[in-house]
Amino acid sequence: MKITVLDRNTVTNEDISFVAIEALGEVAYYDVLPPEGIPQAIEDADAVICNKANLSREIISSAKRLKYIGLFATGYNNIDTEAAKERGIVVCNAPGYSTEAVAQLTFSMILALAGSFCDYTASTRAGGWIKSDTFSYFPFPLRELKDKTLGIFGYGSIGRQVAKIGRAFNMNVIVYTRTPSKCTDAENVSMEELFSRSDYLTLHAPLTPETAKIINRDTLALMKKSAYIINTSRGGAIDETALADALNNGDIAGAGLDVLTVEPMLEDNPLRSAKNCLITPHIAWAPVETRMRLIEIVADNIKAFINGSPINVVNK
Repeated sequence: MKITVLDRNTVTNEDISFVAIEALGEVAYYDVLPPEGIPQAIEDADAVICNKANLSREIISSAKRLKYIGLFATGYNNIDTEAAKERGIVVCNAPGYSTEAVAQLTFSMILALAGSFCDYTASTRAGGWIKSDTFSYFPFPLRELKDKTLGIFGYGSIGRQVAKIGRAFNMNVIVYTRTPSKCTDAENVSMEELFSRSDYLTLHAPLTPETAKIINRDTLALMKKSAYIINTSRGGAIDETALADALNNGDIAGAGLDVLTVEPMLEDNPLRSAKNCLITPHIAWAPVETRMRLIEIVADNIKAFINGSPINVVNK
């Protein structure tokens, strides 16, 4: 089996091994390619593995030998799954590999915002503590998480892990989910109630037409001025101009974002200079242990396909 791996450099800094994939066929590697370079790279491939490379209907139709598309990701909005289905091409994602890592970064952001860590670190580096008249100075807000309300939008595996951590901090957990019948361990609320009650609102839903720009001027207007928004899911869930305006106008207290609508970040993104907005470059999924686990899942998916019993299929 000829396996072509696209955008390899989005998965490794040469710090993880691909031997589990290499054991399954003849593997060709490519780093990020321009869209026009992808058809040639995959023209004789039986299987293609990618992360964020866009496999459009046109590109899929040009790959005459293609039988399988695997993802180094859980999300698959970059694949035309319908075009693949029409060709009988199986598309498999990698669910569950980053649950703990994404929940970890979610709470890293919550803790950083609650403790104004970035402000205190910057002030200390600038000599603020040296100039202090007292042993401790606290010009920036410090808040306990105990008894605060943690609102979770989307209650899959990551949302559940975030809820578990929130309870360890004695937070009150409320949830909005499309399938409330499956959520028996948390208080289910309406979307409006989620926005209005949350002290920390964290997003853990896939990007769909229903969730696109779910954070917008109307939903932001429902929130407390003391509330924070965390997004480690998909950047498209947020109207970035509306959020920047809300932050700059003091309509909410802050935000922690690991994802943006366009990645890499555009120079003129309005959130770049917004008040009290922490931004990290889509790294929640990227601890080395997480990426090693990802490679094993991707390899298991390919192995199951070769054996005639594909798993984690997203275009049945």
